[in-house]
Amino acid sequence: MTEIPTLNGPTLAPLSGHSPEQLVILLHGLGSDGDDLIGLAPYFQKVLPDALFVSPNAPFAFDMAPAGYQWFSLEDTSPASRLAGAQTTAPIVDAFIDAQLAATGLTENKVALIGFSQGTMMALHVGLRRANQLAGILGYSGMLVGPELLADAIKSRPPVMLVHGDEDEVVHIEALPEAVAGLEAVGISARHHSCPGLGHSLDDTGVRHGMEFLADIFGVDLQVMAAEIPA
Repeated sequence: MTEIPTLNGPTLAPLSGHSPEQLVILLHGLGSDGDDLIGLAPYFQKVLPDALFVSPNAPFAFDMAPAGYQWFSLEDTSPASRLAGAQTTAPIVDAFIDAQLAATGLTENKVALIGFSQGTMMALHVGLRRANQLAGILGYSGMLVGPELLADAIKSRPPVMLVHGDEDEVVHIEALPEAVAGLEAVGISARHHSCPGLGHSLDDTGVRHGMEFLADIFGVDLQVMAAEIPA
């Protein structure tokens, strides 16, 4: 049996200084690393001060540059290749989630997955196939891989929020309505937002939507946290 790689990357402890009450796992994009998305954690800490944030490096070296990591290769960008890549890497991400749950003593309903680009593909692919429902999935600039297989593969239906720039030059904006439709087909009414003029990136509006989504799925009073959320 092939040994499942162990993922490592930066973490950010709860702002409150208490033991974690929530776990937020951030999955970076193609060619990046965990240090990239952990930069979002201080914003999300404003509404989740008791959360532990972990941002692992993807398990494979980026095969189109001398630095960075990938969840799977995109030298072949066909839908079949993306699906095969997500399927191959899913057990690695699942094992990482299981290890983090064991380490923190938390359960899946206290876990949120956040992805960017290829990380969103993995967050959706893994999160919807876990038997115990996660608190939610927040995806930026990504897509739903293998939607035609989801009806037979889905095991849980966590809340989902998708955010995408309408001038994304890497993952076209059409991926957003396609993902929403694919999720609706299996009974998930995904919240979604397109950011005008934004390319393959994040902006303050997207971060704000993410903060509001995380507050909602974890039962944080938005009126209390209103001052922390950018206008």
